[in-house]
Amino acid sequence: MAQTICPKNKKQEEITVSTSRFGELSIDPEKIITMTSPFLGFPGSTRFFIKPHGKKSPFFWLQSLDEPKLAFVCIPAAILVPQYQPEISGLIRQELQVSPEQGLEILLVLTIPKENLEGMTANLMGPVAINPQRHLAKQVLQDPVHYDACWPVFTKDPAA
Repeated sequence: MAQTICPKNKKQEEITVSTSRFGELSIDPEKIITMTSPFLGFPGSTRFFIKPHGKKSPFFWLQSLDEPKLAFVCIPAAILVPQYQPEISGLIRQELQVSPEQGLEILLVLTIPKENLEGMTANLMGPVAINPQRHLAKQVLQDPVHYDACWPVFTKDPAA
């Protein structure tokens, strides 16, 4: 799945990054995703890369290159909530340099309480839209009337 989100265009020399969670990692510079504006609450972090959680896991880590301690657990929205259709304006599509025929990858940021996997929630109010061709991304805030920032992953249908 990581290849779908960030396809490799050409081979460049890998760079080594230091993270608090994974230690030192070598990554392809072509895999770096630049946020067009930072995540809410994290103004110093605009460069990320996606690290798969495991070979058969649907989860990913969105790891910051700017802040070694910052990493978000994410899942593609299509896997978790197939009917989820966040509103992405024309201005945001321009900001992400998306052509009219091109789609976006939508990731949901998860919160997993310590020692309580069943308490996992997904942020449907602040999905991450990624242009996989340009390696640009943005957290796109949704109307709180329609979506929840703490949607219980294991106990609730988002359409309910």
